[in-house]
Amino acid sequence: MDFVDCSRNNGGVNRDDVWSSVDAERRSVVADLESLEPSRWALPSLCAGLSVREVLAHMTVSGAVSGPRWFAGVVRARFDFDQQVHDRLREQLGRDGVDTLRRFAATVGSRVSPPLPRLALLGEMVVHGEDIRWSLGIERTYPPVVLAALLRYYASTDQVVVAKKRVRGLKLEATDQDIVVGRGDVVRGPALALIMAMVGRSAFLPQLSGSGASVLAAK
Repeated sequence: MDFVDCSRNNGGVNRDDVWSSVDAERRSVVADLESLEPSRWALPSLCAGLSVREVLAHMTVSGAVSGPRWFAGVVRARFDFDQQVHDRLREQLGRDGVDTLRRFAATVGSRVSPPLPRLALLGEMVVHGEDIRWSLGIERTYPPVVLAALLRYYASTDQVVVAKKRVRGLKLEATDQDIVVGRGDVVRGPALALIMAMVGRSAFLPQLSGSGASVLAAK
């Protein structure tokens, strides 16, 4: 897969390739969770305040709620975006963990989404997928091209989550592939750890080194 073209809305990433990667990540999450013991659905995830099951329900929203429905929900929540996120999550919880997973699995192949850049949707699958996997002790090897695209994307925007501000004045150097982003004090580590730390997951900070690692940890 070659993630290079002239699609400005996706940071130079081909739209069809992004959708294919979103589907691949969704399938991977389903495969990791299809045999999960019932008691483990309630484990806390890396996403503050949310359980494994709740994070999965949140991930379902991005493949089940269209732009018009999303905006209608924002109006219904009186423009309280946090309340809108909470309301949509609850809609996708279902009866139990198995039902939550069934709802999420139904989003594979979906091209419905809230009004977000396609790379933001892919980032949701990777970041929240890791929120879940970290809690369950599951490891995934992501395609390097996906991590490279997300590393560049998150370093360039605070649109969905504060990331650009967090790494301002830092130079991010991936140790597992040839990619460098930004200028300043150096932060080195695996691309996935850089991404997760950039979006505020402190559990990944121990994997980072360099003169800027402590600066990033303090933000």
